[in-house]
Amino acid sequence: MTSPSPDSIENVIIVGSGPAGYTAALYTSRANLRPLVIEGFMWGGLLQQTTDVENYPGFPDGIEGPALMQRFRDQAERFGTRFITDQATKVELSDEPGGVHKVWVGKDEYRARTVILAMGAEHKKLEVRGEEELSGRGVSYCATCDAAFFKEKPTMIVGGGDSAMEEAIFLAKFASKVVIIHRRAEFRASKIMLERARSTENIEWLTPYTVAEFHAGEKGGLEIVRLRNTENDEELEVEIAGAFIAIGHEPQSHLAEDQIDIDDEGYVITEGRSTRTRRPGVFAAGDLVDHTYRQAVTAAGSGTQAALDAEWYLRDTPEVSTPEGMPPGDLAEAQWAQSSE
Repeated sequence: MTSPSPDSIENVIIVGSGPAGYTAALYTSRANLRPLVIEGFMWGGLLQQTTDVENYPGFPDGIEGPALMQRFRDQAERFGTRFITDQATKVELSDEPGGVHKVWVGKDEYRARTVILAMGAEHKKLEVRGEEELSGRGVSYCATCDAAFFKEKPTMIVGGGDSAMEEAIFLAKFASKVVIIHRRAEFRASKIMLERARSTENIEWLTPYTVAEFHAGEKGGLEIVRLRNTENDEELEVEIAGAFIAIGHEPQSHLAEDQIDIDDEGYVITEGRSTRTRRPGVFAAGDLVDHTYRQAVTAAGSGTQAALDAEWYLRDTPEVSTPEGMPPGDLAEAQWAQSSE
């Protein structure tokens, strides 16, 4: 763990990991900015919960999610990225151009001229028995990622919004059937998405039901889902190979929600096509800002944008010469002190 120096100001602190955070670290480290990544205990983001990844470019035979994230991390480290494998607990973001931002890990305070927020988003879960144990073994949260593993097999989608309909339509291209499970007979999905789903031959509907429990078969994978009728509490067991939970995401924006703009769903709002937030020198990337795509490759691209935005921000701040013997991190403090005079 990197200990904070009371006299040092980092060029870049990246809060979070995953494809966005690690790609931002790679680009800023290659720009000789020596980024500090506060990656969290569960570093690597949602891909740490994914078994096989077959849609990330450059891996024709696929790769396991944790192995892919280890490669991201190793590559960033090769160029000088430093890591704190702990949780950021508090931020204090300056609203002055050229100001210094503060990030705490417990009682340790770190300061930086720029901060890249890449805390990601978590899948909303049903919180029922068997869900956690069978995650990656039949229970999934991304049909785009995992549908191909269920070719000609019976599957289900749990949810009633547009995302659930989109997932069902995509999954139907692979699975023998897709059963949509929803707690009400009415759906919150838009009319057009409902019509598209209803016109897909191998999509079936089962309402009003909720999932009560997931059960594994003899081989350890998902085999049976026990459902409960929300009107009369009657239970129903369905044999299924794959269950996809599509009830939404929770952006992990709470760390800075009172200091930057977020929308009604908790996603960070950035300026136009950039990753800039309303705080000068603070950028946001990855699933923290992405309502729509939520893919590893798009998150990595977003991390690239944040790194370049941070680099350009630092470039446009007046530079001063580095006194002999000054640690690299102190250059930023000297620049800031000069600009404040």
